[in-house]
Amino acid sequence: MSFLPKQFPIHAFQEALVSWFKLEQRDLPWRKDQDPYKVWVSEIMLQQTKVDTVIPYFYRFLDKFPTPESLANADEQEVLKAWEGLGYYSRARNLQSAVKEVMENYGGKVPNNPKELGNLKGVGPYTKGAILSIAFGQPEPAVDGNVMRVFSRIFKVEEDIAKPKTRKIHEDLVRSVISKEDPSAFNQGLMELGALICKPRNPDCLLCPVQEYCMAYEQGLEDILPIKTKAKSQRVEPYAALLIKNERNEVLVQKRPEKGLLANLYEFPMASLKDLDLTTIPNWFYGEYGLHIDIIQKETVVKHVFSHLTWELDAYSATVQSGKLDVGPATFCSLKDLELLPFPVSHQKLLPFVKTLLT
Repeated sequence: MSFLPKQFPIHAFQEALVSWFKLEQRDLPWRKDQDPYKVWVSEIMLQQTKVDTVIPYFYRFLDKFPTPESLANADEQEVLKAWEGLGYYSRARNLQSAVKEVMENYGGKVPNNPKELGNLKGVGPYTKGAILSIAFGQPEPAVDGNVMRVFSRIFKVEEDIAKPKTRKIHEDLVRSVISKEDPSAFNQGLMELGALICKPRNPDCLLCPVQEYCMAYEQGLEDILPIKTKAKSQRVEPYAALLIKNERNEVLVQKRPEKGLLANLYEFPMASLKDLDLTTIPNWFYGEYGLHIDIIQKETVVKHVFSHLTWELDAYSATVQSGKLDVGPATFCSLKDLELLPFPVSHQKLLPFVKTLLT
């Protein structure tokens, strides 16, 4: 089934979108040139993160790792530290892994072949399309949530955008109407339109450069489309985060496992409050870590929402009374050493309380 009307004025649509983009585009650092590495870094950062948040990270990351070679040769902990605060840390690990492959197999040059580029770790269909179109001028679709929202309205696609098969519908639509002369401006125009005009709620249809081609606007469906089923409710996991100081004025931290959620990042020890409470945590902690601790007081509460779950952290300060640390990934760190370690956002929020504890 084709959603593209037979008499759709493709060329006029292209002209309207590209002209609007060139006139109204935001001044973003990754648009200064079309360097494939910079485009790649920006697209990975922009996944699930707002533009305003990404800008300072992009500058710092490129200042620290200006070339594929510098990123490939960097220590992973240094990369994670530069990424600290952006979340979804597997993006940074996959980016570095893929850049190493670029150095080894492609002489440090980002491949412009769709198959080779798509085989790199962490480069999905959207990222591949964005790099090929923006950096290499190839008419490849780059379909994300913004683009599916825009095209759902323009072409009245009433398929659920939460389903994988709907992405294929939109990729086919983009491939049918993308500008062959300027695919970079066309794809970026769609992204920009979704970000600035064709918003999820209350779209600014009167300001839209392609309003006359939009079936949803014509039929009064702009507030109904796109159709998207709601995600399942997230599970909540309550923890006690323990800020434990020893006699040398150091705090206990531990490195998370190499795989899984927040892999290789550092955290303060956490005790699940599903099975424990303040009276049983010290005994549990001795069994797990080999240290007797005294809990002093509750310092703060941190709530952190992941894509699939929510952490609720009750942070408590504590002191070591006796025992010997008996956990490999855990170690005591000075305040100065803490500044070098990459922490997830949830535990970054605890650092001010740790600094108070150690000073």
